[in-house]
Amino acid sequence: MKIAMRSILALLATALISPAYAAAPAGPGGVELIMLVVMMVVFYFFLIRPQQKRAKEHKNLVESLSKGDEVVTSGGILGRITKVTDDFVVVEISNNLEIKMQKGSVQATLPKGTMKSI
Repeated sequence: MKIAMRSILALLATALISPAYAAAPAGPGGVELIMLVVMMVVFYFFLIRPQQKRAKEHKNLVESLSKGDEVVTSGGILGRITKVTDDFVVVEISNNLEIKMQKGSVQATLPKGTMKSI
């Protein structure tokens, strides 16, 4: 009985709602188009553009690495660069302890003398 009542209510709701939608004029959708453009602009300025800027800054940082730079890696390791190759850098993290890592894993360069002050 509950199923029959639900079916009757569904048919009644469909019958009452359908004419309202049929009477609504079909416009060109100008408001929807403007909102879509506004959302795309918002996404560009708040998401895409800042990410591109950070990527460009990181690329410039990686290209400018040189021997003697003090760096922090993405893993939080602090060290001094002792050797630079095309894709890798050798970082001295302690006396006579060096690790070889990809250039892209360098997060930031530090001012000279930072390692001594820590």
